[in-house]
Amino acid sequence: MATGRRILVTGGAGFLGSHLCDRLLSAGHEVLCVDNFFTGRRQNIVHLFENRNFELLRHDITHPLFVEVDEIYNLACPASPIHYQFDPVQTTKTSVLGAINMLGLAKRLKAKIFQASTSEVYGDPSVHPQPEAYWGNVSTTGPRACYDEGKRCAETLFFDYHRQHHLDIKVVRIFNTYGPRMHPKDGRVVSNFIVQALQGTPITLYGEGLQTRSFCYVDDLIEGFIRLMDSPDGFTGPVNIGNPCEFTIKQLAELVIDLTGSRSPLVHEPLPADDPKQRQPDIKIAREVLGWEPTIQLREGLINTIAYFDDLLRKTDNLKAP
Repeated sequence: MATGRRILVTGGAGFLGSHLCDRLLSAGHEVLCVDNFFTGRRQNIVHLFENRNFELLRHDITHPLFVEVDEIYNLACPASPIHYQFDPVQTTKTSVLGAINMLGLAKRLKAKIFQASTSEVYGDPSVHPQPEAYWGNVSTTGPRACYDEGKRCAETLFFDYHRQHHLDIKVVRIFNTYGPRMHPKDGRVVSNFIVQALQGTPITLYGEGLQTRSFCYVDDLIEGFIRLMDSPDGFTGPVNIGNPCEFTIKQLAELVIDLTGSRSPLVHEPLPADDPKQRQPDIKIAREVLGWEPTIQLREGLINTIAYFDDLLRKTDNLKAP
């Protein structure tokens, strides 16, 4: 990627988007961060406000956007069940209308465009681990469909714009990612467990906690983003980006308890509807085409993430103190 480009990041005040803005600015680019602040947070990007190459625009991408940029990273969409199920119709609109608007902008500008898709397109997989060629096992009518099917439709739109309008697209499928700046109330398993452990409250496992996930640290993920965007013209993806090391949810809970020194007990609740039993990326394409694989293992990444949440909770407690 040439330096000094003007790059649009939608969802730029979110967990992943803010880390991407950091990385792009450090490489010498101008960044236009667009966010409607439904799940994005000002505190994620406040440290960038004095950077002359950073610009913030409050905007909802379900409405057209008229700006001048060289490249587009489309990350805008609530990504945790507690947030995307709050307003499922708006979630679908963000994925579908947002994709249409960003693709239309890229077409007008003849700009390269990146789509942040998700491993949720695989649904509750019958193939394990999941390669990009797997078509998925997704409910169209369940409570997660607004996100799963919205992202699947967005992928369809990206590839149709590529075929019909010769648009230069890059599509990534993100597997479970964690790290500093996660929303403390996003309902995701890593943030849930860390906050519960630090507060000494019971840690909630759904079912027996034997469902598996693969956890990728945010710095590794952003490196994958950059390598995909820099990949040769004509290589579109989709590409799985995630850590192939698989853990049960119970193992994660036990590791968080160990690292925090918490005395939180484990409690069990019924499994949510359509919750995938397994999730593990096949990253062969990322290794072969992008030369990418994760370098930060779960224990190291959790230590960094726990430190972030510990500091955040201490500041919150101080603010609440009389």
